[in-house]
Amino acid sequence: MAGRENKEKATPTAQLVAHMTRTLRKQKGLTQEQLGGMCGFSGAAISGVETCAQPASDQMLVKLEEAVGDGMGFFEEARLYLRIEKYPQQFKEYALLERAALNLYLFATPVIHGLFQTEEYARALIAGGFPILTEERVEELVEARVARREVFDRDPTALIELVLDEAVLLRPIGSRETMRGQLEFLAECARRRNVTIQVLPLDCALHGEYAGNQGELNALETPDHEFLVYLEPQDESVLISDPAKVSTYMQRYARIRGQALTPRESLSFIERLAGEQQ
Repeated sequence: MAGRENKEKATPTAQLVAHMTRTLRKQKGLTQEQLGGMCGFSGAAISGVETCAQPASDQMLVKLEEAVGDGMGFFEEARLYLRIEKYPQQFKEYALLERAALNLYLFATPVIHGLFQTEEYARALIAGGFPILTEERVEELVEARVARREVFDRDPTALIELVLDEAVLLRPIGSRETMRGQLEFLAECARRRNVTIQVLPLDCALHGEYAGNQGELNALETPDHEFLVYLEPQDESVLISDPAKVSTYMQRYARIRGQALTPRESLSFIERLAGEQQ
């Protein structure tokens, strides 16, 4: 049933991958079982890709590139577009902007920012959300979310700033092991040369205003040096390019960052919380 439904809903990229996989396999005189063996998958898995009954996973596309890609880079390029097609509709445009951004300025509340989520944390969050999703859809979204991390190691290097509301770190998502792994991953990210993580403490408003009271905020600088702001209230999305509005949001972000702990203090705080999850 799922296979038939996938065939009916196959995206243009999935259909093109199916065609190219079948064509290149036959050109090399390989059976589905032989190609599957070369890629570490079953012949049935290759059949699923070629018939669109089961879209190729990110890992399979990597292996197909190695096995039959012949240096064309087709399957490598398809990885991006298949991933984009898996995202919720309202997120697709921003996902491409995030991937190419020179700089990212992020404020996260009420959960860890998606770019910094571990696979286990993302799965617990997505599976526990509403509306309730099928297990297959949950895994698609988890895979697509984790794949966004490629921006950390991109060349040219992206500079990434993240401010986390302290409440985000204290809110348990999933098991203690999940939260410990998430906190340890945050600490690992904070040690990167191109990443700055700061924590906005709960008591930041004791001696002044709480700059984060308007909720989460994503801002970025494009390769053309244009600044954009992306907001995602509930299941909607807003991409803001008007310079005056963007300036206001950037000033708000600067206020939030100014009220946060220093990067060194924040790393120590995150490491301490991770230790408490033992």
